[in-house]
Amino acid sequence: MIRTGDKKKPFEPGLVPAPGAFLEWRDSQHFDRWQDRPCVLCDQPTPMRSHAGEPVHKACAEDWIAANPVEARLGRFASDTQPKSTKRATHA
Repeated sequence: MIRTGDKKKPFEPGLVPAPGAFLEWRDSQHFDRWQDRPCVLCDQPTPMRSHAGEPVHKACAEDWIAANPVEARLGRFASDTQPKSTKRATHA
C-alpha cells in the first residue's frame, strides 16, 4: 500500500502529568506505523508522535517534563483526554 501525502491533524491533548509521572498515550495516533523519524529530544528514530505530531519517544517526553516543569505547563507533551466512563455507578 502506498501512502499519499495525507497528514493526520493534531488531536486534543489532555492534562500535563506532574514531573516524574507517566504520560497516558493510548490513542493509536501516537504511533506512526509507516515511518520512524528522529526524536525531537534525543535524535534517535521513533514511530511515536506527540499530540501535535512531533516525533518523540514517550520516555523522552516524560524526562523533558521532569526537567522543564514550568515550560511543561504550556502543554507541549500531554496525556490523552480520558473518555468519560460508560459504566453507571451502582448503589448498595
